[in-house]
Amino acid sequence: MKKIYVIDTNVLLHDPNSMFAFEDNDVVIPAIVLEEIDSKKRNADELGRNARYVSRLLDGLRSKGRLHDGIPLEGGGMLKVELNHRSFAKMQEMFGEITADNRILAVALNYLSEEQGKEAPKPVVIVSKDTLVRIKADVLGLTAEDYLKDRTVSLSDMYTGYVTVHAHPSVIDEFYSFRQLSVQSLGLSFQLFPNEFVILRDEMGTSKSALLKVSADGNKLEPLFLSNDAVWGISARNAQQRMALELLLNDDVPLVTLTGKAGTGKTLLALASGLLKVEDERKYKKLLIARPVVPMGKDIGYLPGEKEEKLRPWMQPVYDNLEFLFDTKKNGDIDKILAGLSSIQVEALTYIRGRSIPGQYIIIDEAQNLTRHEVKTIVSRVGEGSKIVLMGDPEQIDHPYLDASSNGLTHVVERFKSENLSGHITLEKGERSHLAQLAADLL
Repeated sequence: MKKIYVIDTNVLLHDPNSMFAFEDNDVVIPAIVLEEIDSKKRNADELGRNARYVSRLLDGLRSKGRLHDGIPLEGGGMLKVELNHRSFAKMQEMFGEITADNRILAVALNYLSEEQGKEAPKPVVIVSKDTLVRIKADVLGLTAEDYLKDRTVSLSDMYTGYVTVHAHPSVIDEFYSFRQLSVQSLGLSFQLFPNEFVILRDEMGTSKSALLKVSADGNKLEPLFLSNDAVWGISARNAQQRMALELLLNDDVPLVTLTGKAGTGKTLLALASGLLKVEDERKYKKLLIARPVVPMGKDIGYLPGEKEEKLRPWMQPVYDNLEFLFDTKKNGDIDKILAGLSSIQVEALTYIRGRSIPGQYIIIDEAQNLTRHEVKTIVSRVGEGSKIVLMGDPEQIDHPYLDASSNGLTHVVERFKSENLSGHITLEKGERSHLAQLAADLL
């Protein structure tokens, strides 16, 4: 049965192509949505870009007819900009204030009332990424849904980059004897991906175990290339950190993604690996460290000073880790060190868009606050001979339209897991302090 989907503004601003994602159903865009999109089109950010893109899409559809009368879509449905169902009378009893959200709800409510009077009524569904709009819809007796088409995978099903396999002790002995195993010899019922790690444990219950990595072609299990030696004074404290260092220091894996809670060592491991590759091995010309400027909580407003002074509060977590790695004693020492090391560059993500970046070790922190379009823009900037590391905590998102399943970092992890040029690890154990681990688990 065909349905009528009434689309909230935030859905179009999140995914401009969402108007074409409802198959053979009818899509209704309330007139107030156009006004809200118009108010965003001058923004110099992702919302502004999406608002302008939505405007162009709708303008292109005008060639097929009047938007008010309905435009046929390729999937068999109809897209309509609604003007006749904006009466607010039915909303007065429940929500008296005429806000933009309430006007969108009024359109859906009026459609529902109209459909109930027909012999074969169509279900009316309001689609919004705003939780409170969905709650209000439920109060009004409307069916409400989140926009889920852009969700890659639920957080619990997200690819972790490693798997634990219980095997016969003879299989573990074979690995230590020949330094490799075929994937088929494990007789697994699930697929292993290139550059995925395997923890072999004795099925008999002894302490015998082995840590292996799937080869780039996905056919063999190989020993880790690196020993557990310190990297710029940093040693792996658990198996996942050792896996992460293996990927971070492997020049044949140009895309590495790291996820994990606060305190699991993502930033410190990436910086230590980048410094080794750039300063010691000279494999890359420059270490570029960037993070999106997204505030946690209320924004602190405009900041005084030159660009470096403005960026310092946003980039302070990076500087904290660099101070630890360089073992600085006084305030300001890290600035003097970085001034003398022209090969290390700390930037806000805003300043690397539109660039081509060859021969560099690129670290993108807090990548969970990037949209799918933004992360595509950034990864596609990577030039020949560069390596990029994307890291973040999908459970700590400050972007208003993203969640653990729809952010750019999760999208990259899932889309690249079967590619031999990428590797991923989910870090689980906090190593910052016992208190920090308790806070991450309990709060």
